[in-house]
Order: sequence, then C-alpha cells, then structure tokens
Amino acid sequence: MDGRRAFERAGNYLEKFAEEGLMAIRIVYFEKSVADSILTAAMSVYPRETILLLQGKKSGDEIRLNSILIPPLATYGRGFSVYLGTMLPWDLTIMGAAHSHPSGNSHPSTLDLNHFRGRIMVIAAYPYNDYTNLAVYDREGSTIPHEIVPDEIPQQL
Repeated sequence: MDGRRAFERAGNYLEKFAEEGLMAIRIVYFEKSVADSILTAAMSVYPRETILLLQGKKSGDEIRLNSILIPPLATYGRGFSVYLGTMLPWDLTIMGAAHSHPSGNSHPSTLDLNHFRGRIMVIAAYPYNDYTNLAVYDREGSTIPHEIVPDEIPQQL
C-alpha cells in the first residue's frame, strides 16, 4: 500500500471515529436484568461500595447495556471500590463501570471522575430499592438520561 492510500484510509478512520466515537451519549438503555443486578450487587455488600463493569453496545448516540462483569480481584471498601484494570482483556463491549454510594448521594465525587473508565459511569445510591436509585454520568460529570427496557432475547441460529 502506498503512502497516499494509507493516509486516505487513516483519514476515513479518523472521520468515522470523530462521528461515532466522540459523539455525546444522548440516552442509556438498561436491560432490566442489568439494572436489577447493579442494585442487588450494591445491596449485597452494603455498607461497602461495589463495582461492576457494564457491557453493551453503542449505536450512534445511544448505549444499550445488556450484561455486567464482576471484575477480578475487586476490593469493596467503606467509601471506595477498586479493581485492577490490567487483569482484564481488551474488550470494546465494556461501556463503563457501575459502583455504589452507600451514603445515598448519587452524584460523582472528584475521585470518581478522576478514575472514570469507558463512556459512562453508573452510580447506585442507597437504599438501592428501585430504579430511581440509579444515575448515569459522562466523563465531565453531566447526567445522561436513562431508561429501563425489557431484556433482549438472543436469536437462535
């Protein structure tokens, strides 16, 4: 491949990335099982914080969350939760992380924003008893609207 062709391909890739990769997220859809799993995980370690990774798919300015991952070697502490990102394979389906705030405050702290990974951050705030205890944020700490939707049934081959 000559230099000109490589440059054109790189330009096309950068255009596509600028259009899709950096586009602000307008809404996040939680499949019901994902929202339930986040709240259940938060309740199970209360009064400590939990942390989960969120898998899904981005389409335009929307994200649909369809699965969670429990990060290996995660630490659930009082006022913090962490995991070793180096223990995870490269996975483009990971849209972000969810963690809990046992204090009941659903807003991200400065520490939360400084450790932001992925496209979104979900915070589950105590008492974890319904979907209003979930909040979604972008990397600047701005709220992103979200909805709970029925789980998608995988298609059989």
